[in-house]
Amino acid sequence: MSKEMRVWWNPQVGAGATFYVPVMTVEQGKRVMDLLAYYDCFQYNHNIKPDYCNCGGLEVRDEETGEWEGWYYDTDVEYYDDVDEYIENKSDEAEALESFNKALRSQVHFD
Repeated sequence: MSKEMRVWWNPQVGAGATFYVPVMTVEQGKRVMDLLAYYDCFQYNHNIKPDYCNCGGLEVRDEETGEWEGWYYDTDVEYYDDVDEYIENKSDEAEALESFNKALRSQVHFD
């Protein structure tokens, strides 16, 4: 995919600040989103932050308007707007991404 992409991340909904990370591929975006999500949980687990309510996603820049919009994959026969579903069904990196996710998940706990 040649479109300009970025991850947007809000570590505390309502705080009014969004963090942006440029990425080159959907797979790289998935890694960044997983990393940020588990890092928020890690901070909570270790009393670095008292609570959190995070959210994020992957965006692409519309080449015509220059505006950022939610990522999607669209062909004549397939449509994905869920990164996880796309990775599971279309990516050669699905197994490596699951191992990455598992390594992060092993460092946090959800109560």
